[in-house]
Amino acid sequence: MDVDLRLVRYFTVVAEYGNFGRAATKLHLAQPSLSRQIQRLEAQLGVRLFDRSPQGSSLTDAGQAFLPRARILLQEAEQAAHTARAAVQPPTITVGYAGGLIITACVQELRRRHPDGQVRTRHLDWRDRHALAEGRVDALVAYGPLPLPTDGFRVTKLHEESRVLVTSASHHLANEKPVSLRALSDEELVACVSTPVVWSTPKPVGDRPAPPPPAIDDSYEDKLELIATGHCVAIFPASDRRAAVREDIALVPVIDIDPCEVVLVTRADDPNPLLGSLEDVARTLLGTASLRENNELPVN
Repeated sequence: MDVDLRLVRYFTVVAEYGNFGRAATKLHLAQPSLSRQIQRLEAQLGVRLFDRSPQGSSLTDAGQAFLPRARILLQEAEQAAHTARAAVQPPTITVGYAGGLIITACVQELRRRHPDGQVRTRHLDWRDRHALAEGRVDALVAYGPLPLPTDGFRVTKLHEESRVLVTSASHHLANEKPVSLRALSDEELVACVSTPVVWSTPKPVGDRPAPPPPAIDDSYEDKLELIATGHCVAIFPASDRRAAVREDIALVPVIDIDPCEVVLVTRADDPNPLLGSLEDVARTLLGTASLRENNELPVN
């Protein structure tokens, strides 16, 4: 059977989002076109993969059985292509990074060590949690806990990092240094799944009613607006300084919360010759000892 890998990729994205409209946006396709492509795949396989309803799309039993194999198929195809290219091309690596992490020094050093190689970067958000498995990046520098299963991956811990309270500049805790979690007892804190970020449930401020909580597709900037207006607070990794550029937002160290980890993740069986060098560079420049020597780790 000749199965079009492009259609398989479309299937995995629809399965991830559970909605043809959002999947079409992710794939930069018109929704009717995406629906036709999935129908083509279903015709090729001879089974229905999705149950469609006004509320969204859910996998059929056949779709649930096909999904893990589809992801393996895409991964194997990417690996086969990568192996073939590596045989005739200069070594290439794409380093993904997430959240507010900065990997500039690592990338520069990797390029210095391998002037004939091609070192690329790709910023990822939580929607891209399959980027490493699907071969769109070759390595990932991210905060733990990871938003992906770690079976088949090599996870290298680089350092632990403290966390900070992110609040409006007018919040009563904005000028405290540091602050205890006990001081947030009037906030309803909710940890994000598989991330080190904690958000509070929006609440009224004075005569202003509480806005709705962030939606799943809201951007990081949309969520910062809730903080800046005083309707909620958040707890971020200390090195995520994206909020620090705003004068209406304050960052306050938190003293009694577990630190988060910064890790390097690669595919366990990836033969890319640049990965070993990347791990060495990341340990050197992002390891705990290096950060302490450069006074880059915040003090708890």
